[in-house]
Amino acid sequence: MNSRVKILLVDDLKANLLALEGLLRADDVEILMAKSGTEALDLMMAHEFAVALIDVQMPGMSGFELAELMRGTNRTKNVPIIFVSATAKHPSFSFKGYESGAVDFLLKPLDTHAVKSKVNIFIELSRSQREQKELLTKLTKSQAELEQAVRTREEFMSIASHELKTPLTSMMLQVQMRKRNVKKADASAFTMEKLAKMMDGDEQQFKRLVHLIDDMLDISRITSGKLSMNMARFDLCTLVQEIVERFCEQAVGADCKIQIDRCESTMGIWDLFRIEQVVTNLITNALRYGAGKPIWIQVCVAGDKAKLVVRDEGLGIAEENQERIFQRFERAASGSEVSGLGLGLYIVRQILEAHKGSIKVESKLGQGSTFIVELPLE
Repeated sequence: MNSRVKILLVDDLKANLLALEGLLRADDVEILMAKSGTEALDLMMAHEFAVALIDVQMPGMSGFELAELMRGTNRTKNVPIIFVSATAKHPSFSFKGYESGAVDFLLKPLDTHAVKSKVNIFIELSRSQREQKELLTKLTKSQAELEQAVRTREEFMSIASHELKTPLTSMMLQVQMRKRNVKKADASAFTMEKLAKMMDGDEQQFKRLVHLIDDMLDISRITSGKLSMNMARFDLCTLVQEIVERFCEQAVGADCKIQIDRCESTMGIWDLFRIEQVVTNLITNALRYGAGKPIWIQVCVAGDKAKLVVRDEGLGIAEENQERIFQRFERAASGSEVSGLGLGLYIVRQILEAHKGSIKVESKLGQGSTFIVELPLE
């Protein structure tokens, strides 16, 4: 932004313009000159001036006529005008100048000190107005950001409360059911098969709670710039195979097949725990929104980068939402359900960017989604 204050000089005589320009010249002041009222109006349409020094007696359009035109236009009506004249001729002459909108009237020969003092007043006033305007803009922006932060916090707390209550409620119902059975001394209700099923359910709910809490902790770490990284060399292909193996039961429950159709040995230096988060999140999303259709995974080396591809044939993502899903608290809907805190893909992107890597999605509604991850090998 140009911090120099602009002054407009208007006089039909070049010598007068140069004399005033030499008198008012300063490093922090930009002086523009016009030799007619028409030229002056053109300049005022293109620039904002702290003050305009206008000669009264000019051929064609007088200084008074120029001032009246200035006062009739929103852009120029507030520009302070100092009239300059060789003679006042009559008191009514000065009165006409003030009626035209002048803030001051200077007579030639000009008093150098008086001219500088009067112009400096308007220069400082312009700077003060500019600073106030910039401050107001910053305050308005800060207020909007604060309001957004409050709304985001309230939304987050609402989502977190709902998501944390769900597994806790399920666990509480299981406990209540067992207590009722104990009171009834209903031994048949406690077959080994039923107990095992209950414990499996408890384990899944515990895992969900831990996952939700981990997401919230990661958001806190990312926000504070304290996302920890423990770099080590490992094979991405081996990691993906192990994760897919752990998803076997969940895939069977979702009536879905996870297929690794390409897995090259891909050695690199990354944070094992964080990259496991990335792969787990992408497979979880593919199961959630894959509509029970097969999920395809590829791991390979592409130039100086490792490439991971997770593709499903499910619901797909509309083009206008393909960037939004990587933002905080943005959740995808599956039918009438909305699940999770809306943090998973945001955390994934942050983890990958911390590794100097990237993620993108290619998708069409009803045709599934393909998430493509790239990581530098070193």
